[in-house]
Amino acid sequence: MTTNLYFVRHAHSVYTPDEWSRPLSEKGLQDACTVTELLGRESIDHVISSPYKRAVQTVEGVGNDIELVEEFRERTLSDGPLADFASAIQKVWQDEGFAWDGGESNAEAKARGVKKTVELLHTYAGKNIAIGTHGNIMVLIMNHFDPAYDFQFWQQLAMPDIYKLSFEGTELTGVTRLGSFR
Repeated sequence: MTTNLYFVRHAHSVYTPDEWSRPLSEKGLQDACTVTELLGRESIDHVISSPYKRAVQTVEGVGNDIELVEEFRERTLSDGPLADFASAIQKVWQDEGFAWDGGESNAEAKARGVKKTVELLHTYAGKNIAIGTHGNIMVLIMNHFDPAYDFQFWQQLAMPDIYKLSFEGTELTGVTRLGSFR
């Protein structure tokens, strides 16, 4: 019995320092319509999202009832701005146990995301589930099931991006990218 998880990296957002309420940009709202169209062809049984507004807005057209799941929020990189984001993110990918002050290590963020993903695989076995989420946490979860999904993979993600992960039980059997948002 195949379970399909459609991980949806949120569409482009308007930058604000408030992670929770940062909205989609005009382009992001347009791309969210494309996400709705693409996932409309996939017979989605249930929609889940990070509680962050940009993730919810990206998948809200897919289903009426969206279950907000804290574990799919973006990883916390630090408790404040870092001088060089690119170097900071590369450092946490190079050392899975390293965390910046007030932030999560890759190991910590991955553990929370994978634990919830495995729960979903049991709860919704045989179903198609759309998950509105964020690039870093999405790739950390994917990396758990297949190490080929790494820092370089994360760097090439689009906004939005959709990856269908197919499972038999908790074994990843296939990954398919839906659409092209470049």
